[in-house]
Order: sequence, then structure tokens, then C-alpha cells
Amino acid sequence: MKNTTNEIRQKFLKFFEKKGHTILPSSSLIPANDSTLLFTNAGMNQFKDFFLNTEKKKYSRITTAQRCLRTGGKHNDLENVGYTERHHTFFEMLGNFSFDDYFKKEAIMYAWELLTSKEWFNINKNKLWISVYKDDEETYNIWLNVIKVPAERIIRIGDKNNTKYNSENFWQMGDTGPCGPCTEIFYNYNIKKHYNSNDFLENKNEYFIEIWNIVFIEYNRISSTKLIPLKYKSIDTGMGLERIASVLQNVKSNYEIDIFQKLIHNISHFSNIKNLNNISLKIISDHIRSCIFLIYENIIPSNEHRGYILRRIIRRMLRHAYKIGIKKNFFYKIAPVLIEKLSENFKFLKEKEKKIKEILKIEEIQFSETLEKGLKILNTEINKTSNKKISGKTVFHLYDTFGFPVDLTLDICREKKIKVDLNSYYLEKEKQKKQSNIGNKFYENYNNIININDNCIFEGYKKNIITASIKYIYVNKNSVSSISEGEDGIIFLDKTSFYPESGGQIGDIGELYYKNSRFIVENTKKYGNTIGHIGKVIIGTFKINNVLYTKINKLHRHQIQINHSATHLLHSALRNILGEVVAQKGSLVTNTRLRFDFSYPKILNLSDIQKIENIVNTEIQKNNLIKAQNCSLEEAKKKKAIALFENKYDSIVRVVFIKNFSIELCGGTHTTRTGNIGLFKIIEHSSISSGIKRIEAITGFKAIKFLHDQENNIKNISISLKTKSTNIKEKIEKLIIKIKYLENKVNMLQAKENRYQIKKMIKNIENIKGAKLLINTFKNYDYQSLRSIIDQLKKDLKSAIIILINKNNDNFNIITGVTKDLIEQITALEIIKNFIQHTNGKGGGKKEIAEGGGCLNIINLSKILKIIKSWINSKLKNKNT
Repeated sequence: MKNTTNEIRQKFLKFFEKKGHTILPSSSLIPANDSTLLFTNAGMNQFKDFFLNTEKKKYSRITTAQRCLRTGGKHNDLENVGYTERHHTFFEMLGNFSFDDYFKKEAIMYAWELLTSKEWFNINKNKLWISVYKDDEETYNIWLNVIKVPAERIIRIGDKNNTKYNSENFWQMGDTGPCGPCTEIFYNYNIKKHYNSNDFLENKNEYFIEIWNIVFIEYNRISSTKLIPLKYKSIDTGMGLERIASVLQNVKSNYEIDIFQKLIHNISHFSNIKNLNNISLKIISDHIRSCIFLIYENIIPSNEHRGYILRRIIRRMLRHAYKIGIKKNFFYKIAPVLIEKLSENFKFLKEKEKKIKEILKIEEIQFSETLEKGLKILNTEINKTSNKKISGKTVFHLYDTFGFPVDLTLDICREKKIKVDLNSYYLEKEKQKKQSNIGNKFYENYNNIININDNCIFEGYKKNIITASIKYIYVNKNSVSSISEGEDGIIFLDKTSFYPESGGQIGDIGELYYKNSRFIVENTKKYGNTIGHIGKVIIGTFKINNVLYTKINKLHRHQIQINHSATHLLHSALRNILGEVVAQKGSLVTNTRLRFDFSYPKILNLSDIQKIENIVNTEIQKNNLIKAQNCSLEEAKKKKAIALFENKYDSIVRVVFIKNFSIELCGGTHTTRTGNIGLFKIIEHSSISSGIKRIEAITGFKAIKFLHDQENNIKNISISLKTKSTNIKEKIEKLIIKIKYLENKVNMLQAKENRYQIKKMIKNIENIKGAKLLINTFKNYDYQSLRSIIDQLKKDLKSAIIILINKNNDNFNIITGVTKDLIEQITALEIIKNFIQHTNGKGGGKKEIAEGGGCLNIINLSKILKIIKSWINSKLKNKNT
């Protein structure tokens, strides 16, 4: 293919290099030193200080191909992705920049030459249209008289809402900062030859594609109403690589260009979709590209900040995969296809291909079940609605109980032309915030309030789903006969597959359901001999004696199980390495980590930790069977089962066997084989009280991720040290020697400087009532050196009052010293207190030496010192009389 995306990028950069521009690499997607931006969203971001002239510029002409992401704030393209032919979350912005060099005429001439010259992009001049800001006469005349574009193809764009500079052709980065008028170049896709300005404005989005924006940065926006001219004028241009590629490859959609076509074909093979113009295929192909670059930047899915954006993109992508019938994990399978295509220009992506695949796979697995449930509930609500509107209450319940993202709900409803009552959604959200503390306290103490004299049979060791009947329902601490949609409460059953929080293991989550009714179980706890399912009704009604299904969240349970089995292995490994002096004092087993507290009187060192890890991982590799058996308490003791025998046990107990390596009394749930744990890694060990140690560990993919992060840290350190990872220790040792040498040299020079300063100062000694007074002011002097000077002067002068002041802009440090023979008359601390009374400072110390600091009006310093001298004189005089 001629004019591949990579060729277009290189042509652009080569053209401007020939015009005297320096090619600089793309900056990171994470903006450096700019808290106003979540991600780099334009080519000019890395040059923001250049435009404001706050940073010294090495180059006056620069060209780049900048990686960008737009998913929030002013520049948010997420909702448009897939529904238009031009929008992307991740894209590349080709740009050329001039800083106090060329301006409007040259910038326009360069753009025209690159686009229309046969040597370069060779676009038909008659297909190009121009827009300019209405008041920018200079730009208009350049297009008309220099470039010779016909007047009917130069469109003046005015202000919106009669607000000055509120125009599509007046560019500004944000509410404040560099800005200026801009001129845009459009490509006309339509074969119709004759247009006028009205045609252009009416058909701009349909027949015309904006391919280049040239911004003339000549102002700095101080506020919404105030602009001031910049001393130095600059040029900032931006041409979307994907857009110009669609023009040069003669296709009407960015998704038809080379970098997307192979990917879309590959995605379609996982589904039954034959129409490659399918919106979901476009969205997935766009989003997978964003995910690859975000994970490369060491961003991982989370519930906040940049990690949330990544999670949001992955979940939106998963929803569209589900929509076109792809219900098996596949993101990690298509990622290598795109990485292979991109690595022609982005070789660095290959380095993290494994990590990218792993994170995508984990996130997809974790969200798949949530997505399926959420979609069922949402579709039920959509089918029920008669006014084409979904309540905010439903949206909030999906979000609050399933973690079903609100933007996914909005996306689905938009497709089905269903309105969403967002106002009521926000009201529900605020209501939940206010009640959250109350709710937490309520559930925390609920099992102390409810007293049910009944049993519940736990059948969850072997079954994930069972049928059961409702025996009791509690809402707001009261026993009720039914619970309806939107209500929080606790449901008690005759039997269940849900494991209640017990023995350090957290409770199961999942759902209770029958017909169209759904109760989301958010936690499971013991209440005497029975089990309470704590949660919320999402849809329908539940009544006493209803027969329903209990269904646990299998992924949540699986992760708990492998962590619980790993805890047993850890316990035995500790006893093997440290001896039987180890006694369990507590544990916590969750779906994300495990924690084990135990008694041990000595210090745990790193070699102990590594031996423990090795033993546990050896047992994992053996893939031993894990089985449970009920037996008498006496029989369990004979088998040397580990137990907290100070606890009360029934006559029949449950014993968990991991071959002969671990035998423990345990009522919790476990995985079937040790190999399922995958990997065990201790991430923290500490002493929590006298003789009590704590170990925290992770397993499986979380352990792998932890090791990858460690590996990345070592790699980054080795890069900083300019050495191989294997040579880090040797390199650091050499640096330590060098630093010590330099420190000694600096100390020698500083000591020499101190002696010189002392020699100078002694000449300025004043005599007051037989006592020597020495006051000296320094500027930006080393604090430790001042302490050394004070000590030396006290030795040399024998009897003296010394005041040293160090100025640093409007701040000061003061150190005072008084020799022992004078402290009965005046102390260093008294001098400090007196001094800071005249400043905005603080201080303290002892009789012989004291110090302080704060803000100081330097103009008043001499006045303050005169007051201090007079006060010292009065003190000495009073003491001598």
C-alpha cells in the first residue's frame, strides 16, 4: 500500500526537518509537571512553557508526532468513538512549532506545500477549503493573495453567543494559558464541485473533514475576560495522523486505514459479525489501541485517577465485545496483533507485550460476570419502560451494587434511544453518601442485634448454586414478611451455598434470585447458628417461604480459596523454618490478599522470608490434592492437625489435608489443588506487637504483577544509573565511594570557607560592658556551617554573644550562641525570643545555643538589630549593677 500510516508520519517529519525543524520524540501520555491535565491531549502540551516563554528554548523550530489521549474534560472524545468516522480515544497528532521564529505567512505556506506538492502529499488544491477567524484579516489575505485560494473557499467563522473569542477558530488550551486565532484546512470528500460558504457551514461534518489546524499563539488568557499579548509569538499546528491517512489512502473513515483494517478483521473472527463497518468493531479496535499504550505507560486498572480511565475503556470495550457475541476472553489474544502492527514504529511496545496481555486478561475476567448480570437487569428495565426513560434509581443500583459503570448504561440507552434521568441518579448518589456511615455502623453491629434461634445448612463446599427457601427477612433491624426493590436488608435461608465470614475468611458475595427477582448479596455473616445474606433487592420482591436460587460469585470465591489454601501452606512453612514456637494469633483471607499473625520471639530476616517463600512455592509446584474430611476432635488431634485448641470445637470437626505437608482444622473453603495457587509472594513482614509478627502475601496474577513492578523498578534504576540490571549493586557501591570522596572534599572546602568567614567577622566585634558582641548576616549559607562557625567562635572568643543570620529571599534563619560565663546575664534562647517578636518567625533552644526562622522584611532587619543591640546592652548593664 502506498502512503501507509508509517510512511505518512515519516514524510511529515522529513518535510519539516528540511524546513529547519528539529524532530523531537513524542512525550509521555502522562504530562510532565502539569497537574491540569490527566493525559497529554495535544501536540503542544510538552511545549506549554515555551509558548509562555517561561522556559529557555533550545530550538526555535520543532516538529513532532505526539501520542495523545482524549477521554475527559474539555477534550472528551470517548462517547463519539465508533459513532463517527473521525473520533478516537488514542491518536497521533502531527505538529510543527515555531517559537519567536516564523509566523502566519510561513506556517500557511509550509502547510500548503506539504499538502499539495507532488513531491509530498499531492492533494488536489481544489479539494481544500479554508476557515479563518472573522477578525483575522491578515490570515484571510495570506490565503487569498499569497496562496491564491478562491474567496468562495475561504470561510470566516464568527463568535458563539456574541461572546468575543468564543469561536471554533479561536484556539485556547484551557480556561487560562496561551491562545490565539487559528485557521483550519478542510478536505472536501464530495464530488460536487460548486459550493458556497452556506453549503460549507451546513455540510461541514458530512462532506468536509478538518485535516489541519494552524494556531497563531499571540495571547495569554489570564481570565475569562482578560487576554494580554505575548511578547513572543508562536505557531502551534496539529494534523491528526489518522485523518490525513484516510485522505491519502482514499477512504472515508479512519477505521478503513491500514492500522485499523487488519485489527478489525481479526476482531471479527471472534464474532459472527461480517459487516466490518459495525460500530462495536470500531470501538473495540480504537479502545484496544488506547489500552496498549496506557498499560505501556505503567497505568493499571483501578477505581481512581488514570487507572479509572483505563478501567472505563476496558469495560466499554468488553461491553461491545459482549454485544457482538464475543463472550470468551479475547482482548489478550488480539493485543499482539496490534502490537505487531504498531511495533514497526513503536518498537518499545514489544518489551511489555506480556504485561499488556496479562492485565487485559485479568480485567476482562473480573468484569465479565458483572457485565452479564448488569446487562440482564438493564435490558429488563428497558423492556418494561413505557415512556422511553430509565430512572436514575435503576442506574444507581446498577452502579452501586454491580459496579456497572454509568457511562456504559448511558451508552446502551443512547443506542436504544432511551433517555436516562441523570438528575435522580445524582440525587440517589448523594443520598447514599449521606447514609453510608450509618449503613456501615448498622451492618457492623447487625449480628449483635438479630437473635435467631434456628439453623442454616451450608452446602457451599461442593455446590455454587442450590435451591433454598426464605425463613426470615430483616429490614432496618425489624423482622418483616417481605422486602422489595431498592430496600437493604438481610435474608435468612434454610440452606445456602454462601460461606459466612468466619475464621478470618471473608464472606461470599453473589445473588439470590427467582423468576425476575434479584437480591444482590454484598456480604455473608454468621448470626448464632444461622447465616445472614446481607444486601439489596435490585428488582422484584422477596417474601418468607419463597423458594429461590443461591448463586455465589465464583471468581470472588475462587480467589478467596487460593488465598486460604496458601495461608495453610504458609503456616506449615513457618513451623518448618522457625520451629513449633510459631503459634497462630490471627488471620485474614480475602479475594485480593492474605494476612497471617503469629507468635515468634526473634527477628524475622530476609533469608527467613525467602526460605518460607521457597517452601510454599515448592508445594504449589507439586500440585498436591487438597481434601477435607470430617472426623472426631480426638482423631484430629491424633493426626497432629494444627488448631487453635484454646477455641471451642464441636465433637466432629472438619480437617483440611494438603498431603502430609499441612493438616489443619478449618471450616473455610479451599481450592482443589495447590497448583491452582500459581505463585506465592510475601509483600510485607512486620512486628505488630511484642513477640507477635505479621506476614502479608499475595498469590496468582497479583503476585506476578508485583514481581513485574519490581522488575520495572530495577530496570528504571539501571537506566538511571546507565548500567545493566545485573551490575546495579556494583554501580551503587562505586557511586557511594565517589559520593563519600566528594563529600569529604566539599567538607574540606566548606571548613576552609568557614575559617575565612570567621577571620572576616572577628574584625567586626563590638564591646558591650566587657562582653564581646558579634552580629553577622549571610546570604544562602549552609545551615550546618553556621552551627560550626558558632561553635568555633565560642571557643576562640572565650566570652561572647554571637548572632548569625542567614537570608534566603524573604526567609531567614537565625542561630545565637552565648558562652557559659555570660548565660547568667543573658541567654541564647532569650535573644531568639526577642528577635522573633519582631518577625513572623518561630524558634527555640537552650541557654547556650538557640535557633529560629521564618519570614523577614529585609528592609527592617537593620532596625531590628539596633533594637536587639540596645536590649542586650540593657541586660548586661542591669546584670552588672
